[in-house]
Amino acid sequence: MSMKYLQEKVGVTADGVFGPGTLKAAMAHYKMTPLHAAHFFAQCAHESGGFKTFNENLNYSAKGLQGTFKKYFPDAATAAKYERNPEMIANRVYANRMGNSDEKSGDGWKYRGRGAIQLTGKDNYLAFSKYIGDPEVMTNPDIVATKYSFESAMFFFKTNSLWAICDKGVDDATILALTKRINGGTHGLDDRKDKTKKYAVMLGLIKG
Repeated sequence: MSMKYLQEKVGVTADGVFGPGTLKAAMAHYKMTPLHAAHFFAQCAHESGGFKTFNENLNYSAKGLQGTFKKYFPDAATAAKYERNPEMIANRVYANRMGNSDEKSGDGWKYRGRGAIQLTGKDNYLAFSKYIGDPEVMTNPDIVATKYSFESAMFFFKTNSLWAICDKGVDDATILALTKRINGGTHGLDDRKDKTKKYAVMLGLIKG
């Protein structure tokens, strides 16, 4: 659905398929350079599972909770109370940080990860709301997963000074540096490289 939102904005057929036409139209709409567009949409494509997932998946088993969020689920009994309940999990894991209030407030679920590069936490939603000039982000945060999926990701790039990295080229070292800043590691690096170079070919930056 978010891809169709993008396509409608940039004036191409809203078929949900991200091809050369959508890439070039999006680049023009957002006034990106070819380097910026190749990197940005490649990273977004990877982070969103091929432009399919724009909401954080918090549907964890008890074992998964202890593996991923050991700090918040230190024992099997606690994990068992929360397993397969995404709302409860979000409220516990994101409580009392990133501007969120306590677990009972519901802020963790309300301001869970959304967008092509997931915006998470009340403080980040508030900053994005001011950046985009739309207070509805705070009252109806689901629009970050639809209307503003890519704008929120651009906000992430801007606030983390990632555009300057993009300007260095589409070589492996640049993609690695960008991936580390976005992911905190190198998860999915090969896919990120493949997508960046694929889009770079579409935009005429390199030869296929």
